[in-house]
Amino acid sequence: MYAAGGAIPRLWTRIGWQHSWVGHEFTSCPLHGQRENHMIEIRLHGRGGQGSVTAAELLAVAAFDDGKEAQAFPAFGVERRGAPVMAFCRISDQPIRVRSQIYEPDYVIVQDATLMESVNVLAGLKPTGTVLINSERSAAELGLKTSARVVTFPASQIAVEEIGRPIMNTAILGAFSKLSGQISLDAIERSIRHRFRGELGDRNIRAAQRAYEAIRE
Repeated sequence: MYAAGGAIPRLWTRIGWQHSWVGHEFTSCPLHGQRENHMIEIRLHGRGGQGSVTAAELLAVAAFDDGKEAQAFPAFGVERRGAPVMAFCRISDQPIRVRSQIYEPDYVIVQDATLMESVNVLAGLKPTGTVLINSERSAAELGLKTSARVVTFPASQIAVEEIGRPIMNTAILGAFSKLSGQISLDAIERSIRHRFRGELGDRNIRAAQRAYEAIRE
C-alpha cells in the first residue's frame, strides 16, 4: 500500500506488516496459538476497476485500528478492467494462521449486481451469513435463493453523488460497518483518510457515512 522508503502512518507503528503473495496481514501478536472460532471471513465480488482489493485492504486496516487481527488479499488471475475479481478479508480476536482463500464466508459483498448473472456469488456462504449487494432493487426483487440474510443499498448512486464517480468501495465499507457491527465507522473513516488525502478523502468519508446511515438494522 505504501512506497518503499516512504513514511509509515502512525496507524502502522505497532503492527507487524507482512506483504507477500497472500496480500496484507495486520497483527500485533505472534502467529500461533489461535482459536479460530473468533474469526469472521468476508468475500468481496466486483469488477476490475471497482476497487475490490482496496476495499478489502481498508477493511483490514480498520479492523486492526479497532484492536483486532486482520488479513486482506486478492484472488490471483488475469485482471482487466470490467472482468470479475474477488478479494478476501479475515478479522479475528486472535492471531490468524490460515492462509487459504475463503470458501465459506460469513459475509459476501457484491459490488456489481450484474455479476450474479455469471458468477455464483453465494457459493459457500454460511446459511446464517449475510450478503450485501450494491443495487437499487430490493432483496425481494432480486429473488436470490438463499437462507442467508440479503441486504441491498444504492452504493453506486451514493458514490456518484458524493465522490463524482461510480467507484463505490468506500460506500460499501460504511454499509458493512453498520450491517455487521464488526468494525466501527470511526475506524473505517480513519482507514479511508490514511489512503485518500485532502478533498478526495473527505468525499470518500462522506460516501461511507451516507452508506452507514442508509442501512436499516
